[in-house]
Amino acid sequence: MANMTPNKCPMPVQDPDVRNKNFEEVALGYTFEMAQGEAERCLNCKNSPCVSGCPVGVRIPEFIALIKQGDIEGAYAKIKETNALPAVCGRVCPQESQCESKCVRGIKGEPVGIGRLERFAADYCFGKGEAPAKAAPNGKKVAVVGAGPAGLTCAGSLAKLGYSVTVFEASHVAGGVLVYGIPQFRLPKEIVKAEIDALEAAGVEIKLNAVVGRAVTIDELLGGEYDAVFVGTGAGLPKFMGIEGEALNGVYSANEYLTRINLMKAYKEEYDTPIKRGGGSVAVVGGGNVAMDAARCAVRMGSEHVYIIYRRSEAEMPARVEEVHHAKEEGVEFKLLTNPVRVLDDGNGCVSGIECVEMELGEPDESGRRSPVEKKGSNFVIPVSAVIMALGTTPNPLIRSTTEGLETNRRGCIIVNEETMESSKPNVYAGGDAVTGAATVILAMGAGKKAAAAIHAKLTATL
Repeated sequence: MANMTPNKCPMPVQDPDVRNKNFEEVALGYTFEMAQGEAERCLNCKNSPCVSGCPVGVRIPEFIALIKQGDIEGAYAKIKETNALPAVCGRVCPQESQCESKCVRGIKGEPVGIGRLERFAADYCFGKGEAPAKAAPNGKKVAVVGAGPAGLTCAGSLAKLGYSVTVFEASHVAGGVLVYGIPQFRLPKEIVKAEIDALEAAGVEIKLNAVVGRAVTIDELLGGEYDAVFVGTGAGLPKFMGIEGEALNGVYSANEYLTRINLMKAYKEEYDTPIKRGGGSVAVVGGGNVAMDAARCAVRMGSEHVYIIYRRSEAEMPARVEEVHHAKEEGVEFKLLTNPVRVLDDGNGCVSGIECVEMELGEPDESGRRSPVEKKGSNFVIPVSAVIMALGTTPNPLIRSTTEGLETNRRGCIIVNEETMESSKPNVYAGGDAVTGAATVILAMGAGKKAAAAIHAKLTATL
């Protein structure tokens, strides 16, 4: 008999006044009893609408049924059949707009906590079980450029099919945005490392400090030992507003700020990473998940006041509702319908404040969101000693500038066939933020999986 409670089992979390001073994970995860109770809410619908909302096609009712039965290892194995990074997805996927948005239980209450159950199964089985058996080699080799969510998913999918896969990663550590962009308190790096270790155990080779476009080009990879190349290099080039004062000391891109904290461990006292610490106030410009991550990091780094400056209202904010809620609980102040026009100089080349104007919402723009319009003469100044620009990112031009015949659009994103993810250059595939611009981890993973299937279909025709 299904549990007909209308609401999800609440997720245990650290107290806001405790967690805003540490980088430990905020959400603590379900207990066994909580997970079984939440699993009982699943109606096991025959047509499984939730699966249609999952970019990697996790067999959701099947893994939840196994949790109901107490077979957590079986549930985890079921998830792993289609998802190479379940502990990651259970934490950072926007389930509310994907699988859970299709859940029938959401019609008269809250949907089943699918993401929370996925995380539970992955955490319960963390470090347990034997290494996966390596697939029998099929004699074909594929190069993957970038060890982020898209690249890792593509590599894992191909390794399962017997391909010899080499991932070329420019950084000194694999994971892409999972390690440099998402803070420890949302996604512990030990979790990411364990997921990557599992891929390596399955036969994926990862070469670090390997900058494709410099050390080797895609043309050289294709002309050498590789039968196909997948490009999953993400979108790591930050955008700025182009306003006065953006070159002052104390102005960061969110990418730089989060990289210093997450990858260069600035949040740990034993690391001597240059960054704005303690005292003063910080303004974060933007309204997405990256802005929330940067603001919540700034709180933990000891800033007295942390402001989110966003030119629309909260209803238009693209960040997850949960992230906005957590930011507010932790003391982040929201300056909505506000837009910066100038960063102020203290006279010594450092930030002393940010001048803003008030905005009001006009007609919807091409994205359907109402366009913000400036209120003339509404200028005011917020005193701050640091400004973090979280305005989105675009792909680095290195790949497109060093690869013959690779077509990109006006934003520098690689143009692909949406069915196969193949680019204009034969046997070169791409997916994730390198194609879409900045988007979600799970959409990048879905693209990597789709590309792997297309690569397999093409190369098996020549086996």
